Amino acid sequence: MDLSRRGFIKLTGAGLAASGIGALGFGYTSEALAADVRPYKLAATTETRNTCTYCSVACGILIYSMGDRAKNARSNIVHIEGDPDHPVNRGTLCPKGSALLDVVHAPTRLTAPRYRAPGSNEFKEVSWDFAIDRIARLMKDDRDKNFIAKNKDGATVNRWLSTGMLAASASSSETSYLTWKVARSLGMVVFDNQARV
Repeated sequence: MDLSRRGFIKLTGAGLAASGIGALGFGYTSEALAADVRPYKLAATTETRNTCTYCSVACGILIYSMGDRAKNARSNIVHIEGDPDHPVNRGTLCPKGSALLDVVHAPTRLTAPRYRAPGSNEFKEVSWDFAIDRIARLMKDDRDKNFIAKNKDGATVNRWLSTGMLAASASSSETSYLTWKVARSLGMVVFDNQARV
């Protein structure tokens, strides 16, 4: 065998590296990695499609939650990502949309309605039934007080000018259509969309 000086140094270096790796315990890493394959973290989760709530772009998201989906059980959201099948974003999310999981688990996130009584300086947590009934009662009272059925010339106008509505920008076309019809059927003239805000 004709071995040059350069070849001898390469062969010696390779042998030294191989014995050093084996001596440090890295000789069987591939077998150890194959034996310790972790299960896919989303394998036991439930996938739910939704829409990102941040802006008017209405990107599609996939929400993965853990839980047995029993009636009174509360699922825990463990992962949120962009929906690759959604025509708006095709799986991509902006930095705000990518941080939705942090928003969901934020300790300052409100999970129930709050009410501040007239003259009070603090909010108290109330039930959804109380909040919806209160909003409906205030809207009804204001509409009864300020509804304009006819203008000064006697023409029917059916206007309610003292209350307006700000609609959600990430709604579907069908939801937006129904929201518009409800607002207009009540006589609201002041109606806008969150996308313009």
